[in-house]
Amino acid sequence: MGSYCNESYAEFLDSLKAAGVVIRNEDEVRERLAESQRWRSAFMTLAANGRLLGIEFTVAGQGGDPRAVQRVMAEHAFPAEKEAAFIAQLTADR
Repeated sequence: MGSYCNESYAEFLDSLKAAGVVIRNEDEVRERLAESQRWRSAFMTLAANGRLLGIEFTVAGQGGDPRAVQRVMAEHAFPAEKEAAFIAQLTADR
């Protein structure tokens, strides 16, 4: 699944933002991913359950492109079912 170095999760978050995803409480997300050896699993947990911690992922107006988000997730070795779950959550919150 690729490298678990800090740069990988940081690049992933930056790429998500470039694709139009807004990350509420981003500092907390970065801190938690930095502490995790399996940052992809930690990310999916935060995406699904992070609201209690003030963590939320949304799209910026009409700027979010689900295909761009899917490409970012594929480039960072997320399984297709995880991509689909995250994108469904983003589009459901519109």
